[in-house]
Amino acid sequence: MSPAIIALVGVSAILHVAWNVRLKTAGDPLRTATVGLLGASLVIVPLGVGAWLLAGRPAYPPEGIALGLASGLAEAAYFIFLAAAYRRGDLSVVYPLARGTAPLLAVAIGVGLLGERLGVAGSVGVICLLAGFLVLQRPWRALSASRRGSGADPGAGRGPVLFAVATGVMIATYTAIDRVGTRLIDPVPYAAILWVAGSVILVVWIAVAAGGGVLRDGPEANRRAVVGGLLTLAAYLCILVALSVAPLSGVAPLRESATVFAAAWGSIRLGEAVDRGESIRRIGASVLIVGGALLLAIGG
Repeated sequence: MSPAIIALVGVSAILHVAWNVRLKTAGDPLRTATVGLLGASLVIVPLGVGAWLLAGRPAYPPEGIALGLASGLAEAAYFIFLAAAYRRGDLSVVYPLARGTAPLLAVAIGVGLLGERLGVAGSVGVICLLAGFLVLQRPWRALSASRRGSGADPGAGRGPVLFAVATGVMIATYTAIDRVGTRLIDPVPYAAILWVAGSVILVVWIAVAAGGGVLRDGPEANRRAVVGGLLTLAAYLCILVALSVAPLSGVAPLRESATVFAAAWGSIRLGEAVDRGESIRRIGASVLIVGGALLLAIGG
C-alpha cells in the first residue's frame, strides 16, 4: 500500500479510539452511539447528495444500495453488541478482543470453509492472535476463581467476552460488505446510505427493545455524543476511501493498530489496570493481537 493509504488508515485508528473512549465513559453507551450516528447523519447526508450531484447524478446499481443498507444493519448490530460489552467490561479488554476477532474469523472461514491454506507468516499470525487473547483474558484465572467461589479479574467475565466477540463478527461482516460496496458506489454517497440505515435501526431498537427515547442525558452529554459521532464518521470515511483503492487484506489488519492505543488509554488513563504489571500485560497482549493481524495480512 502507498504511504498515503497507510497514513489514512492510521488517522482512522486514532479517531476510532477517541470515539470508543467516549462510548466507554458515557453513562449509556448505546444511546450515546445512537445520538452520535444521528448527528453524523446530518453531516454525511448533505455531503453524499453533493458528491452525487457533482458526479453528474449517476444511477447507482441496486446491488450497491442494498450493500449500503446491509452494512448499516451490521453497523447497528455492532453498536448494540459493543455497548453491551462496555457496560460489562473494560475498554482495554473489550476493544482488543473485538478488533482481534475479525481477522481470526476471516482465517477460520477461509481455512475451514473455503479450503485455503496458511503460509508460515499466516500460521504464526494465528498463534500470535490466540496468544494475545489468552494473555488478555486469562481464562484459567476465571476457572480457578469459579472453583474457589471468588470473583474473577475485573472486566474479564464471560459477558463482556461474548459481546466483544459478537462485535468482532460484525466488524468482519461490515468490512467485507464495504469492500464490495465502495467499488459500486463512491465512498461518500455510500457512507450516507449506510449511516442513515444504521441510525434508523438504532432509534427503532432503543424505542422497542431498550425502552424510551434517545435524548435522555442532557444537552452536554448529547453534545459530546454528537462530537463522538463526527469522530467515528471521519474515521469511517478514511477507511472507505482506503478500501476503495487498496486491498481488504492490507487495510483491515493495519486498522487493528488502534488496539494498542485503546489498551494503553484504558489501562493508564482510565485506571482500568490495578497496577503497572497489569497495564503491561494488557498492552502487551494488544501488541500480540496487532502483530498477529499484520502477519495474517502478509502471509494469510
